[in-house]
Amino acid sequence: MAQPPEALLKAIRFLDGIGEWSGRVVAWLVLPLVLGLTYEVIARYGFNAPTEWAYDTAYMLYGSHFMLGAGYCLLKRGHIRTDIFYEKWTPQRQGWVDAVSYLFLFFPGMFFFFLAGWDSAYHSWTIREVSEASPWRPPIYPFKMVVPVTAILLLLQGVSEFLKSTYAALRGEWL
Repeated sequence: MAQPPEALLKAIRFLDGIGEWSGRVVAWLVLPLVLGLTYEVIARYGFNAPTEWAYDTAYMLYGSHFMLGAGYCLLKRGHIRTDIFYEKWTPQRQGWVDAVSYLFLFFPGMFFFFLAGWDSAYHSWTIREVSEASPWRPPIYPFKMVVPVTAILLLLQGVSEFLKSTYAALRGEWL
């Protein structure tokens, strides 16, 4: 088979690099999550002095970790797919199915996910929204930015996956 175009490989490497970098950065959110929860368990059960902030901190850190890691998960092919049929298909058929799915399902969904997330985050930032459900009322506007940032990371990784799928559909082999 002929070599793939260098521009295609550079674009894929660049986009995959963003996904790899963001995944490595987001992975570090586990440390403050574990430290905060460990502190809460020791304070609550060791000293009978539960904190007001542990629950809010945990859901914001875990939610951010889960959401922001979605692009990295897409890069590593960790999302669910129906392999019962897919694994038996040729790379060309797999590429066509993936390319069409990205084009007509993934990209429109992520676009609307971004718009909805951006509207919510922008409104939250303008009013400097705080949690009403917590006695210490932490600011939640930075947390709400996770949704549009996640959508951007997923869109970037989706472009890379679409390029790989299109190549497989046209050439019959995966990059």
